[in-house]
Amino acid sequence: MSTVAEQKTLKAGDPAPDFTLKSIGLKEVSLHDYRGKNVVLLFYPLDWTPG
Repeated sequence: MSTVAEQKTLKAGDPAPDFTLKSIGLKEVSLHDYRGKNVVLLFYPLDWTPG
C-alpha cells in the first residue's frame, strides 16, 4: 500500500499532481497517460458499488 509522501493544497487552475489509480476493471491508470487531454475524475463511495 502506498502513502502520500507530501500534501499540497491546490488552487483553482493549478495542474493536478500525477497519480495512479485502479479502474473498475482493476487496470492501473495514471493521470500522465492523459497529458494534453481534458479529463474528468469521478470518485464515489464504495457502498455505491455492487458486492
